Amino acid sequence: MLHRRNFLAASALLPPLAARAQERVFTRPLRMIIPVGVAGVTDIVGRILADGMQGAIGQPIVPENVVGAGSTVGAAAFHRAPNDGGTLFIATNNHPVMRAVYPNFPLDPVTDFLPIALVGRQPFILAVHPDVPATDLPSLLTYLRTRGDQVNYGSANPGATNHLAGELFKQLSATQFTIVPYRSAAQSVQDLLAGRTHFTIDSPTLMMPLIRDAKLRAIAVSSAEASALAPGLPPIASALPGYDLTAWQILFLRPGLPEEARRALGAAALAALADPGVRQRMLAANVEMWPDPSAAAAARHLAAEVARWAPIVAGIAPG
Repeated sequence: MLHRRNFLAASALLPPLAARAQERVFTRPLRMIIPVGVAGVTDIVGRILADGMQGAIGQPIVPENVVGAGSTVGAAAFHRAPNDGGTLFIATNNHPVMRAVYPNFPLDPVTDFLPIALVGRQPFILAVHPDVPATDLPSLLTYLRTRGDQVNYGSANPGATNHLAGELFKQLSATQFTIVPYRSAAQSVQDLLAGRTHFTIDSPTLMMPLIRDAKLRAIAVSSAEASALAPGLPPIASALPGYDLTAWQILFLRPGLPEEARRALGAAALAALADPGVRQRMLAANVEMWPDPSAAAAARHLAAEVARWAPIVAGIAPG
C-alpha cells in the first residue's frame, strides 16, 4: 500500500483534475470571434479575456475580428463553425438589436446564443470637436436645436453601441442631427478628430486619451449616474432624464454543444474574470467588472437589453 505521505507527494506532481479534464476536451487552438473592429473596447476586452482563459483551457485562444452589419457578419460566422466549443463569440450592445435592425437576419439573439459570462462594462462619454461652441449639456442642446440636420454624429454601423447611444439621445432631446455610419468606432472617432463630424458618444477607452490631449472636449457621461471612469463629468441624464447607457460584453457559446466543453469554458471564463491580473488590465482599459459575471446573470441581462432596445431601434434602415 502506498504510504499516505508518499501519495500526497506524488499527487503534487500531477496537474489539477480540472486542468486535466480541460486538456482532454480541447486538443487544438480555439477561436474567439469579435464582431467589431480592432481597437474598440469590445476588441480590447475580448483579447484580454482570451489571454486570461488560455491557462485554464490548456490551448491558445486566437481572437478574430469578423466585422460588419451590426455584428451580424460575425454572428453568422460563429454559427457556421462546428458546435464543439472550439469557437467562442464575444458580443456587445448591438447583439440584442440584430433582428430589430436587420429583420431578415435568421438568427435570434437569445435562443441561438448561449451566454456563459458577463465580461465587462463601461459608460460612454459624450464629446464634441473643439470647434463646436458647446461646453456643457445645455449649450450642446441649444447648438443642436439651432443647427439641426447640419450637425453630424459619428457612429459605427447601425445597431452598434454608439449608434444606440445617439438614437437614445435624439429621442430624449427631441433634436434632429444626422447620424453618419462608419465601419468601426475607431474610424468614426478619426473623422471627429478631423472635424468631419461634430460629436459622438463612445467609449472612454477610445476617447479619454484624446480628451486629455485637448483634441476633443468632453461634455457628459452616458451612465445614469456620474462614473469614476470619467471623473468630473455629469451624466447625460442630468439634462435628459431617463438617459442611461452602459456598454457591456457577454461571452457566448452555442446551444447544444457538448456539456463537457460548456462546463470547461464556463469555468475558464469565470476564473479569468476573477484573476487579479485580468482585472487590472480591464481597469487600465477603463472597463469595470460585473459584481455577478455568471451565466445566469448574463442571460438575465441579455433578455432585459432585448426588451429595452429592440423597440427603440425598430425600423432603422441599415446604412
